[in-house]
Amino acid sequence: MEKFIYDNSNGLWYELHGDYYLPCLVIPDEEVHTIGIWGRKHQQYLREHRPTIYSDLVLSGKLFSYLVDIDTQARTKLDMLVAQLAEKEGIDEQLKAQDQMAWVRAMNNIRNRAEEIVLNEQIYGEDAV
Repeated sequence: MEKFIYDNSNGLWYELHGDYYLPCLVIPDEEVHTIGIWGRKHQQYLREHRPTIYSDLVLSGKLFSYLVDIDTQARTKLDMLVAQLAEKEGIDEQLKAQDQMAWVRAMNNIRNRAEEIVLNEQIYGEDAV
């Protein structure tokens, strides 16, 4: 039996290990990426609920760049939503100067709502994949 064989139907090389041919898969070297909380949450979602997509991203070597992109988009959207909601509700520096605790309560409320929107739309939603 040959040590290596090539399968034209899928374009993969296989190596003989004992009695079995195993695919010769190598994950290409990528830049080191730092994945934030949103990227990690999306990775967990893919692992648990979309294993086919997760496996495809891992095998193609695109997982980390994909997760970095999702993380960046989620952080950008979160910042934008917080700013828009604060402006819409009149939470500004004047309130911060007058009543700091009211400003903190209002901003925490806004941030929590914005995080829920990001989670539902970008991390766990149908648009996420």
